[in-house]
Amino acid sequence: MTDSRERHLVELVDDDGLPIGSETVEVAHQRPGLLHRAFSVVLMDPDGRVLLQRRAAVKTRFPLRWANTCCGHPAPGEELAVSANRRLKEELGAAPVSLTEVGVYVYYAEDPTTGRVEWEYDHVLLGQVGGDETMLPDPDEVAELAWVDPDVLPRAIRAEPTLYSPWLAGVINKVATARSVGAAAADGDTAERSGGR
Repeated sequence: MTDSRERHLVELVDDDGLPIGSETVEVAHQRPGLLHRAFSVVLMDPDGRVLLQRRAAVKTRFPLRWANTCCGHPAPGEELAVSANRRLKEELGAAPVSLTEVGVYVYYAEDPTTGRVEWEYDHVLLGQVGGDETMLPDPDEVAELAWVDPDVLPRAIRAEPTLYSPWLAGVINKVATARSVGAAAADGDTAERSGGR
């Protein structure tokens, strides 16, 4: 992450996610940390695989760990989808994607390597893509990309937690829950329609 990004403002929030002010990225991530709004984007292909990125070595928080497709912070008052698509373009060179919020994940994590903290009110955003999109990752943001079956991630994270960002398990859980609810709703629609309506 470049020094200039550390000077960007984030929106501070209370426990209910209501705005209470703003601070720079740098200050919000210094111990003990300030709770602030963030987003985690997960892109999913037609086979149900999710796109993970390995964070670049120059990241100020949790470098070289595997995380969801893209993370970031909306500017105070900025729409999540606008901010998230900007970060997808900046980090991955990706075209705009339609995103759906599937939940909020609040977490706190201290990076033992850099001494920075993450205390985030994290909006989890899911986007469906074809899987054949051209990605041009910025090496200052992304070390590596991989399409992964999300069903194998919980066990992999438990087995080797230091390979993954501390928020990835919670983010993937929100996506899995949303998919389960969607599948159940679709099954209910099918059952209702099969009754001859």
